[in-house]
Amino acid sequence: MIVKQIRLSAADKEKLSRLKGKTGIQNWNVLCRWALCCSLQEKSVPFELPQGEESNVEISWFTFGGENYKLYEALIKARCLQDGLGTDEATLVKYFYLHLSRGISYLSSTNYIKSLEDLLGLAFKAEEKANGSISGL
Repeated sequence: MIVKQIRLSAADKEKLSRLKGKTGIQNWNVLCRWALCCSLQEKSVPFELPQGEESNVEISWFTFGGENYKLYEALIKARCLQDGLGTDEATLVKYFYLHLSRGISYLSSTNYIKSLEDLLGLAFKAEEKANGSISGL
């Protein structure tokens, strides 16, 4: 496991709280999974930004990942390798948090997501983009 407990920053908690209201998804871990995947699909390496103070939201790694917790760890490792970074514990933790925070910012900053349907539409757009690039080979 990358970390035992995931601790969200106060800013990320605020952004996720707004997303909870818009989408009706009440579980932090579900929204965090969406955020992580949104960031991982971006080609660029996330910028290092100061996180600020921590919030009172804490999620265990096993709650975050659910039955697929090993898959999320493998995705972070694969992405670090792809980006030419190490896969030591400190690097994995750092880039997990950077991707999570970037994904939260991405989801909360788009005016597109005003409902659960909008969030699902984002997933379908990503799938169409992936299928289009595969079919173009």
